[in-house]
Amino acid sequence: MQEYKPFKEGKVREIYDIGDNLVMVATDRISAFDHILKNKVKDKGAILTQMSRFWFQFTEDVVPNHMISTDVKDMPEFFRQERFDGNSMLCKKLAILPIECIVRGYITGSGWAGYQKDGSVCGIRLPEGLAESDRLPEPIYTPSTKAELGGHDENISFEQSVQVLEELYPGKGAGYAEEIRDCTIALYKKCADYAREKGIIIADTKFEFGLDESGRIVLADEMLTPDSSRFWPLAGYEPGKGQPSFDKQYVRDWLVANPDSDYLLPEDVVAKTIDKYKEAYELLTLTPFQTRQNRRQQ
Repeated sequence: MQEYKPFKEGKVREIYDIGDNLVMVATDRISAFDHILKNKVKDKGAILTQMSRFWFQFTEDVVPNHMISTDVKDMPEFFRQERFDGNSMLCKKLAILPIECIVRGYITGSGWAGYQKDGSVCGIRLPEGLAESDRLPEPIYTPSTKAELGGHDENISFEQSVQVLEELYPGKGAGYAEEIRDCTIALYKKCADYAREKGIIIADTKFEFGLDESGRIVLADEMLTPDSSRFWPLAGYEPGKGQPSFDKQYVRDWLVANPDSDYLLPEDVVAKTIDKYKEAYELLTLTPFQTRQNRRQQ
């Protein structure tokens, strides 16, 4: 059996080159404030992978994506080990564009902090009188650079995103920048409308895109997971304050309240975090989450 080693590791994901394609593995690591926490959250990687699969299938009519399969039987023998079951995705190889495509439908987090200072979010002027967690009149696109492991993403303007892409693809930067912006907004609108029907508000999220061999824009990485998005329960939503969430905001809040934690979570925080991830998965996919052990027993 041929063994493989990841050629790229992020805070959560490991990427394996298998020749014509890639295998992307979502680990049970969790990150916050650009740090990898010392705990692992059991089943988190599988939830991220299975949720991304759901959204990729749901939006394939909007933009093509890199997913080929999440069944390890479709991958080289090495990936049929138990530790890869459920949390691995066979993907097309792409030239990843170095832009984080962030879309905000509600004003919260760093966006709310910016609005309080000067009435804008990432340089985009917003109407006066908005309250924390208010729904925006229209979703806004606020791209950022993609940082290397351990670095910090940097918010940039749309015009700066054009410059970044133009340096890589002379004569095509503006076209690519416009296309990923438009795809980002279209994906968000379709998925946010669907999620709201299922009782979840998608406050904001981020996407990544790449180019295939023909130069076509393709959706990559993960999609609308609790790691890359803010999910709020629709029930009890009330602007004017922070909202409870189904995502890792719970972990961020605990870390802020416990600055001496050295990025080590208590077990009850770990347990509550995975429970929130599972609840979001089941509400959105209408499917009970199956642990690796349950899947293998069937």
